[in-house]
Amino acid sequence: MIEVENLTKRYGDLVAVRDISFAADKGQILGFLGPNGAGKTTTMRIITGFLPATSGTVRVAGFDIFDQAQEVRRRIGYLPENPPLYNDMTVWSYLSFVGRIKGIPRTELPEATERAIEQCALQEVVHRVLGHLSKGFRQRVGLAQALIHNPSVLILDEPTIGLDPRQIIDIRGLIRDLSGERTVILSTHILPEVAQLCDKVVIINQGRIAVEESIETLTAELSLEEVFLKYISSDQPMAAAEESEGAPA
Repeated sequence: MIEVENLTKRYGDLVAVRDISFAADKGQILGFLGPNGAGKTTTMRIITGFLPATSGTVRVAGFDIFDQAQEVRRRIGYLPENPPLYNDMTVWSYLSFVGRIKGIPRTELPEATERAIEQCALQEVVHRVLGHLSKGFRQRVGLAQALIHNPSVLILDEPTIGLDPRQIIDIRGLIRDLSGERTVILSTHILPEVAQLCDKVVIINQGRIAVEESIETLTAELSLEEVFLKYISSDQPMAAAEESEGAPA
């Protein structure tokens, strides 16, 4: 479903991602892990079409992200770390607006909006203004905008960051329910979240893939925390520019 091959992204002399390759199968939840500055956000932005690559290829459902970008965007839903919400809009009006941008026909838009609201359990706040919602509900709206066009792939960047324990449990349950027919790439610093949700793990360190393996195999003898520390502590040439807000990441 997702194939990344020999992907490289340079910013002048800085290399954020260096010759990385990995894959995620249909219905799989892939945990994409790495320390700050490892290249996770850069990779996800390239997969979703928000950034061009310097070299390499990405294919989603057989379509090339660079040559067939429109076909890929139809198949991907993206939840960035900070959901792109308009605080003065209601939940319903915002999701309808996003649906129009994503090309959902006008006759199908009410049904698509209703489906996304139901999937993300937003019924009780559907007519409330986004700026008045709790962090948990705002995150649900972010998921709903990623889902409204019924994509076959979901890219989720830190979907539970800043939530309270109850909200985290709710969002994790929602992600689990959304997988199956969908392929999910989940980037998070919360390792227990990966252990609970993911089928496969990719660890990236200093712009390179350190390991790609099933969660079962990786944790057969070590905890996921021990595995993570093992692969990010290994000595490798510095390859990645540090990710930071407002800078290339």
